[in-house]
Amino acid sequence: MDLFKIGVLLLIVTSLSSASQVSKPESAKPIAASPPASPSAASYVYKEDFGSLSLVGSNLIQAPIQFGERASYPEYTRELWRVQWRPDDPIDLYVILPKGVRNPPVILYLYSYPSEEDRFRDNDFCKLVTKDGFAAVGFVAALTGQRYHDRPMREWFVSNLQESLATSVHDVQMILNYLAYRGDMDMNHVGMFGEGSGGSVAILAAAVDSRIKALDLLEPWGDWPEWLAKSSLIPQQERPDYITPQFLSRLRPLEPAKWLPQLGSRAVRLQVIYNQTITPKSAKECLEAAMPAKSQVARYDSARPLVELADSGDFFDWLKEQVRSAAGQPTGTGSRP
Repeated sequence: MDLFKIGVLLLIVTSLSSASQVSKPESAKPIAASPPASPSAASYVYKEDFGSLSLVGSNLIQAPIQFGERASYPEYTRELWRVQWRPDDPIDLYVILPKGVRNPPVILYLYSYPSEEDRFRDNDFCKLVTKDGFAAVGFVAALTGQRYHDRPMREWFVSNLQESLATSVHDVQMILNYLAYRGDMDMNHVGMFGEGSGGSVAILAAAVDSRIKALDLLEPWGDWPEWLAKSSLIPQQERPDYITPQFLSRLRPLEPAKWLPQLGSRAVRLQVIYNQTITPKSAKECLEAAMPAKSQVARYDSARPLVELADSGDFFDWLKEQVRSAAGQPTGTGSRP
């Protein structure tokens, strides 16, 4: 059994931790660049509406992009970019492109808090996500990994859940704007894989951005009153702070169960593992009941079937099939970086 694949694909869900070996590329080209300009000049006023999924009402301006590294392998090319549209929050963005494919369809990958970036630098993962001619774009959510800094230790993803979700949803839209500006991917065929909190962000982003044509959701968080009251992720001594009317009221516009039914005819799959407790059973049932009529739900008693899919290399095949078959529709508008 390939422990790397288990660790990369199912790290949070299965509570496994496996150190992956980062393979040495054929060629790696560090590119010297000045630090990215911060969007905090005197003439710029940062504004972001944490109560809205849409970018309307926020003032996010793409700062100059920093190109960090390109690594070339036989099957793919991996690029590391640093993008930024709010002060003091640069994002490491991994763009992984299949070799010999012009304008490939693209899938965004967002894993659950507290994920790191290591998977996006792993050769096995990159080969898996670019298999069959797909581009892959990976990053971590707000207050996660390299994006968690300059905060008191008492502040974390859940204590700032409204901010964590809203900024990450905005990030998805800004990243799609950037990918459209690049012009080297098929923006009529875009999908998103989200695990845990990443699944919540994927639902919310798709609800407001029609460019996302297909979603694969693994153990998403949601049904916030139940999730916050019962999730095993939350320390018991902190839980009372998160179930107050004031805290919950800020999350109402960011409720995945509210937005799932509005995804309409888009391809959506929900994968639920009933012996996992980060998302409690009652919240899983709420999300399942909210799924669009033509969506798919895959239920598992344990993570073993998913581990077997990861081991065989077929874990992302369903999503790729849905993205490839997505009808070519207008990709919407977005601000040009």
